Amino acid sequence: MAAYKDKNGKWYVSVYYDNWKGERDRKVKRGFATKKEALEWERQFLNQKTGDLDMTFSAFVENYKTDMKQRLKQSTWITKVSIIDEKILPYFKNKQMKDIKATDVIAWQNMLMTFKDKDGKSYSPCYLKTIHNQLSAIFNHAVRYYELKSNPAAKAGNMGKEKTKEMLFWTKPEYLQFSEAMMDKPTSYYAFEMLYWCGLRLGELLALTVADFDFEKQTVRISKSCQRIAGEDVITDPKTPKSNRVIQMPDFLVQEIADYIDSIYGADKNTRLFPFTKYYLHHEMTRGCKETGVKRIRIHDLRHSHVSLLIEMGFSAVAIADRVGHESIDITYRYAHLFPTRQTEIANKLNLERS
Repeated sequence: MAAYKDKNGKWYVSVYYDNWKGERDRKVKRGFATKKEALEWERQFLNQKTGDLDMTFSAFVENYKTDMKQRLKQSTWITKVSIIDEKILPYFKNKQMKDIKATDVIAWQNMLMTFKDKDGKSYSPCYLKTIHNQLSAIFNHAVRYYELKSNPAAKAGNMGKEKTKEMLFWTKPEYLQFSEAMMDKPTSYYAFEMLYWCGLRLGELLALTVADFDFEKQTVRISKSCQRIAGEDVITDPKTPKSNRVIQMPDFLVQEIADYIDSIYGADKNTRLFPFTKYYLHHEMTRGCKETGVKRIRIHDLRHSHVSLLIEMGFSAVAIADRVGHESIDITYRYAHLFPTRQTEIANKLNLERS
């Protein structure tokens, strides 16, 4: 390794390496104040390219970002990078990957668990767990693909705890009472109709276009999601592969949506039916609850309401999972407390068998 001084007195390095095609390539990096800084950059750069765990944590994170960015949804990636850059890198950035121990992770955890902002507030247990999970994901990546011997974050154990959200829902009478208050704004009314009677996720609703509806077959196709990123609406793939689905709509909803599309001036197949933000719907839900006295639930709880309605109607967990796009039937079974018990029916049938 060698460093050179240029005409303005700064140091630079010229490095040869094998690129992703297996071809010999050259990288020049200028602007270093000292020879030592230039040589250290060169060492870290070569470690990154060879996957040598003598590299610093900061250098490995650059590898991790390169490896993972295209595999995650943009909104998920932005959140991940924000946590890494703000909560993890400041502590670990200069440590060698191979030298980071569980005790280092514990010290980092203790720092975060005792942190208080200017108002004296600490990080929530749920947020602490989220931060730790991001650190552990980085080390898991190093174990899986870069031959790190073990994950020190896993050895240290997690901090915080996952928040268990209460599963709220509206009964059909509650929803019908609420929906009456929405009829003065057709856009809001039809949005809530789709959420309640089809069990859509909010992002799925906001991404719907005219082309997604087949009124002859009475179906709506779910094939995308809308996320608000940096103030812009971004259309992405749905949450999971199983989220790609076709939902059969009840007759009354088919007619409602057909009438709504007819009312949209200049609508074509690419026109979005609900081109507003989630905050608009939050505001509308609050308005409707105040006007009707129906208990306030979250927008996502309308999806829970749809599932609970289907359970009450006697549909199987398999049929429900298929309709709402659950990735696993185990997710549907989280609603197990809503499924009616069949113990009495089983006992009666066994009595008949015995007699």
